[in-house]
This record gives sequence, C-alpha cells and structure tokens, in this order.
Amino acid sequence: MAARLGNVSRLMPLHPQVEAMRAQRASHGAEPLYTLSVAQARIADLASIRAGSGQPEAVAAIKERQIEGPDGPLTIRVYEPSIHEPGADQPDAYQSGADESSGALGRPALLYFFGGGWTLGSLDTSDAICRRLTNAVGCVTVSVGYRLAPEHRFPAAVEDCYATTSWVSRHAELLGIDPRRIAVGGDSAGGNLAAAVTILGKERDELTLCHQLLVYPNTDYQADTESMASNADPLLFNRTSVEWYWQHYLADPADGSDRLASPLRAADMSGLPAATVITAEYDPLRDEGEQYAQRLLDAGVPVELRRYDGMVHGFFAMAGSLDAGRQAQEFAARRLRAAFDDSDRVVGVAVRAAGVGNFSGSAASGSSTSGGDAR
Repeated sequence: MAARLGNVSRLMPLHPQVEAMRAQRASHGAEPLYTLSVAQARIADLASIRAGSGQPEAVAAIKERQIEGPDGPLTIRVYEPSIHEPGADQPDAYQSGADESSGALGRPALLYFFGGGWTLGSLDTSDAICRRLTNAVGCVTVSVGYRLAPEHRFPAAVEDCYATTSWVSRHAELLGIDPRRIAVGGDSAGGNLAAAVTILGKERDELTLCHQLLVYPNTDYQADTESMASNADPLLFNRTSVEWYWQHYLADPADGSDRLASPLRAADMSGLPAATVITAEYDPLRDEGEQYAQRLLDAGVPVELRRYDGMVHGFFAMAGSLDAGRQAQEFAARRLRAAFDDSDRVVGVAVRAAGVGNFSGSAASGSSTSGGDAR
C-alpha cells in the first residue's frame, strides 16, 4: 500500500514578516496585478520580486546564448557556480553568446523555469533564485526564456521548456555537465512547466532526469480545493490571480484538461523523477501542489513535501525579506545536492511541514520516516 501524506487540520496565523509585508502593501495602495494591463503587470511583478529577493549573489560566470526553439530562437542564461563563499562580494564574469564551458566536466545541472503565471516573468525574474541555487548546490543552472502568454498560449511554454531541456542534455559536453545528473525545477507556473517536462520526457522516452523541484506549482486547471476557495485576500496572491493567469494561458478552456497544462490529470505518474514539493500555507495553490505530491507517491515516486506555515505564494522568491524564503531555498539546495549524489539515493518518502509537528508520512514499505532534510 502506498504511503499517505499527512494532513494539517489547523492553520497557523500569517507570519509576522508576511503581516508586515501585507500592511506595507495596504499603506501604499498596492493594486492587484490582475487589475493592470499585461504590460503594466509585467513591470510591477519584476519590480516587486527585485525588491524582495535581496542582494544577488555573485557567481563565477553568467553566459547568455540563443538556441533553436520550436518556433524560433530561445534565450537561455547559464550560471556557473562560484568557487567563493556564497554571498561574497566579487563581480560576475558575464558573457553573451559564449560557447565555451568553464572546463569543469561532469557537473550536475538544473534547468530552472521562472514563475509568473505563464504571462509575466523573464530571465531576470528568477535571477536571484538561480544564483543562490547555483552556488548552494554547486551545479550549473540554466534559466529558460520561454515564450509568454497571451502572445503565445499553451502549449508554447511547455514546448520551449522541453526543447531547452533536451538541448542541454544533448549538449552536455559543451556545457561541461553530466547528462545523467540533470534536474528540472521552477516556482508557480515554472513548477507547472517542470512537471510537464518530466511527463513529456517520460512519454517520449527522450530525457533522463534525476529530480524535479516543484515550488508551489499549478497542477490543476479550475481546481476545486479548500485552499483555492479560502484564499481571496486582494493584497496577496489569491484565487482571482489564478483565474487571471489561466485566462491568458489557455486559448481554449478545454485545453485545461490536458496533462501538460494540468499535470495532476496525468493518467500514469509511475517512472517520473523523484520530487521535492514546496507549498505555502496561505496559497490558493497549496492543496493542488500537495495533491500532486500524493499522486506521485501513490505511483511509487520518491517524494519529499514541505509546507511552510504562515507563508504565502511567492515567498520562495523573497529570500531578502522573508526568512522562510531563504530557508526554503536552502532546503531546495539540500534536496538537489542529495539528488545529484548517487550514493545518497534512497527508496521511499520523507515528508515534513516546517513548523508542523503532526505532518508526517511513511515510506513505501509502511515504516515511519523521520521527515528530516535530505542531505
């Protein structure tokens, strides 16, 4: 019998740091992004992320290049891990169009897909996250400039992310990476795209991926969940936000039933890469993210799920202003390091919610797990 992920029966209050952030938005008269034009929302979203992400860490090098995508060139940004201590104040070696790797061979790689509801976002949106994960994991990180809706609706973003992942795998030697140690990840819509890439890779039998990092992912169009119904605060990401993004992403509401738009609706999840799933307590996407973790577990996929109490959607990108954002990034880095370390692979599941003692899980064998971090 497959293990069951634990349930949390009570909500903790909003974290004081989130309360302060919410109060500041109220005092400034912040408008929900869904009340703005797409162009205005894109500018406001990036400004908000930059304000909350903290001082960007220096990395050894950043290289931008264009690769051939399904419908024209795609821009990718390649981050090389720093040999210095994370956070050290040294300049990046920034190159555009560079073809040469650093010369290090066999390094692990993370394909990271930025969030923004498939409508907002850019390579700059996830820049701080990619820098921190690159250094903390010691991996090459490739950020993908996929096409955005409503100019390019579903499945354009999925096609771009899959094509880039495939390109990285085929050009592992050029990038100085180990093709057996490639993971995908993303936050929000980026988590949705990461899940879709793993599903498509399995169906086409073309990719070998060792892990998927899913940070509060969208997994089900028109999800009918308690967290979707209860999160309506206009000063925070809410159910109207979710609806607004889906309206821009889908050309036809019927497309929402496609497993590449709604990974939770995939018929068979067996054989997908091991997963780390991160959710936030006050997030309309909380329940569908945790349901996806359960579906993976039911299919025999090793999963670690962590819910962060008192947190809201977007906290993972706010490491400069929310302690839990920094802690979640550190947790994600530990999970990725474990996934990239062949000797640390285990069968089963460990489940934990930060700060919630009654959130527990069992390994596939039925034995209890500690729920501690994978290291």
